[in-house]
Amino acid sequence: MHSELSLIEQMRSGKLWDIPGGIHPPERKSLSNTSPIDIAPLSPIYYVPIKQHIGNEGDLIVSVGDRVLAGQPLTNPKEGLSLPVHAPTSGLIKDIILHVSAHPSGKPETTVVLESDGENIAIANQPIPDWQNKPNSELIAHLKSMGIAGLGGAGFPTYIKANPTKNVELLIINAVECEPYITADDVLMRHYAQEIIQGIEVLQHMVKPELVVIAIEDNKPEAISAIEKVIVDHKHIEVRVVPTKYPSGGEKQLIQILTGLEVPNQSIPADIGIVMQNIGTCFAIKKAVIDGEALIERVVTITGESISRPQNLWVKLGAPISDLLTHCGLVPEQDQRLIMGGPMMGFNIMDIMMPVVKSTNCILAPSEYLLPSRGVEQACIRCSLCADACPVNLLPQQLLWFSKAKDHDKLEEYNLADCIECGVCSYVCPSQIPLVQYYRTSKVEIKQAKEDKIKSDKAKERFEARQERLERDKQARLQRHKESAEKRKKALEKDNSAKDKIAAALARAKAKKNELAGTTAEVENKTSEANIPEVKTTDTQDRVAAAIARAKAKKQQAALNSDETKPDKTRTDDTKPKDIKAKGTEVVEEKVQTTEPVSAEQAKKDKVAAAIARAKAKKLKEAVEPAVSNVEEKEQTSDPVSAEQVKKDKVAAAIARAKAKKLKETNETEPKTDNTSSESIVPPVSEQMSTDSKTPEQIKKDKVAAAIARAKAKKQKDQGEQK
Repeated sequence: MHSELSLIEQMRSGKLWDIPGGIHPPERKSLSNTSPIDIAPLSPIYYVPIKQHIGNEGDLIVSVGDRVLAGQPLTNPKEGLSLPVHAPTSGLIKDIILHVSAHPSGKPETTVVLESDGENIAIANQPIPDWQNKPNSELIAHLKSMGIAGLGGAGFPTYIKANPTKNVELLIINAVECEPYITADDVLMRHYAQEIIQGIEVLQHMVKPELVVIAIEDNKPEAISAIEKVIVDHKHIEVRVVPTKYPSGGEKQLIQILTGLEVPNQSIPADIGIVMQNIGTCFAIKKAVIDGEALIERVVTITGESISRPQNLWVKLGAPISDLLTHCGLVPEQDQRLIMGGPMMGFNIMDIMMPVVKSTNCILAPSEYLLPSRGVEQACIRCSLCADACPVNLLPQQLLWFSKAKDHDKLEEYNLADCIECGVCSYVCPSQIPLVQYYRTSKVEIKQAKEDKIKSDKAKERFEARQERLERDKQARLQRHKESAEKRKKALEKDNSAKDKIAAALARAKAKKNELAGTTAEVENKTSEANIPEVKTTDTQDRVAAAIARAKAKKQQAALNSDETKPDKTRTDDTKPKDIKAKGTEVVEEKVQTTEPVSAEQAKKDKVAAAIARAKAKKLKEAVEPAVSNVEEKEQTSDPVSAEQVKKDKVAAAIARAKAKKLKETNETEPKTDNTSSESIVPPVSEQMSTDSKTPEQIKKDKVAAAIARAKAKKQKDQGEQK
């Protein structure tokens, strides 16, 4: 471990260290770094995501239909890690929607749709002219309000790094830009070296390091020369040229190259006295503090073999990628790939309406020949090339197995969090395994699992606290009840009047009970005085008796039908009249055997008489069955009935069963006669039918039918005597 003095001395000596692993892919930077930075034309529509940094999104302060100016805030930052976003140009807030995000997943996120008015009118600038005399707190608040975030790709809020909690020995300005194709920082240093140094001076004032080192790869000679010219008079700013190697631009890797120190696991550079900022972020700091302009644009490299005019552009944040590709002349080949970022750490563009955000440094349209797409994933052959190339000394092969198995504990044990997602392992893998994609997915899963666990723990704490509170309340209630009971007991012992009151209450309750018992006995006596037989059968027995009565009636009807269709074997002529059984009166009248021939008219009359008898039997059945089934209906209904009503229903059912029994006995003992006289049929009907169950009209009809039957019988008798 170096002392404070030795670290600064070694830095001034220019000594460099190496990092493990790493690769040397084709650079292809000459496509876009030979021309100055151009300005992208205004887009008709801008899609401004309200979150373009690491941390929490802000609260919207604009609505649909509002007119805004360039640089006007669209959101207010929340507490914690949060930054506002600003309108990239003047125009109308057309909508606030969920739009495709500048993320590998392309997951839609809340986006402000701004329709440009083409005038690009900006709000008044808010510079801090005498920033050298301002306290850090004011400068920190200003950087936050201007929305300054790291432009190197991570998008970390700058105001956090510019306000370290520990003493800083070394401030490193990262201008390595090691990934192929990307030249945004290179051309920025070439053309804006003076502005970059002004931004570094603001950081020096805020961080107060002992030394500032600008690290630049040796493949950028023009940028190195431009920076060295403007730092001649700055004694505490030095340029360090590092060898070209990927990924030497990583934060921890560059610190190791410059200082020989390794940032401990799960630590940040500030823990060892070092702060690092990107070269593009320094330019944005100068624009915010000295010029008073919010972060609404940045330099983006538009390059690739399918771009006819590759170049670097000043692009307003929120511009759709489609407009930039059109401006630079995209000539797509078959199955053209589009990548946001470089070929190593970038991701495929899923929708050309994806917007440019603060962390967008490159739009790449490579050719399939020079940058072929990944082939079909095959089985790992355990060649260990991924482990040899890893700049963080991880074990990519084991991490792959644990990622596929979703073994989060093992992934953490093997330090997956230290993976910088540089893509070196995927680049050298002969089996075409997309290792970085597995690692990214596992990181998201682990993060989600931790968030779920935190929520679960909080819910458990709330539940346990509630249970404790309920238990306390229960014990308190029991204690109060116990105390009240003791007080009542003591009061009874002292006050004899209370005992008298209790005795009086018990006596009243007993008297009321006796009164109810007497009322019940009186009802039973009245029932017996009315000569109503008491039905002592249970409810089940009542239902069985009613069912038996219905079965007997049905059996008698079947016997009647059988007798009507049975031929008379004693007749000598061809005509065989049927025996007539009057079911309505429950009396069966059978004709006596005769040797005399029966005419067709007589047979017809017999049939009419039998039909009348059956009709009357049906009416009797309709009158008897309601009384029998009344009890069953009362028992099945959910409406409450009084005890007296239930008793009356049972009595009615008993009377109905008695009538049915009497009817059966009449059928069995009735003597047979020579003639089928209607006079022997009608009287039993009048005796058995209950007038209570018939209307006056029905009684009148029955009497008329009986008279007709008697007349027909008399006429039949006279005809027989004449013969």
